[in-house]
Amino acid sequence: MYTMKQVGEETGLAYETLKFYCNQGLIPYVKRDKNNRRIFDEHDLAWIKSLVCLKNCDMTIVEMKEYLHMCMAGKDSIPERKIMLAKKQKELKEKLASVQEAIAYIDWKQQFYDDVQSGKIEYYSNLVPPADEDKQAI
Repeated sequence: MYTMKQVGEETGLAYETLKFYCNQGLIPYVKRDKNNRRIFDEHDLAWIKSLVCLKNCDMTIVEMKEYLHMCMAGKDSIPERKIMLAKKQKELKEKLASVQEAIAYIDWKQQFYDDVQSGKIEYYSNLVPPADEDKQAI
């Protein structure tokens, strides 16, 4: 059996987040010890790790509850779960593409600064008009 603190250490969830998830009903069948403290078994821990993944997929609490209810409904809800996860996957791929574009821009800009500092190219700015009107900023 695991305590709240141990589950937090195992999953990376803050104590307060784990407590919030319990209070929101995201962790069904929470057990308590003789001092009325929440305790968790391996089954609970596996589900909590799944919740962490769902959170990392940018699921809201409402979406996680919906997913939990579908899971608890059993095998028949697999098609709906697949649709929900496919939607999240699409959103995450779009977000990843955006992050990759941002990284590519930073890589380009870092190379530009290196080239300017090494004297390979002359400095120019998109913010400051060039002194020589023949130069064009990118």
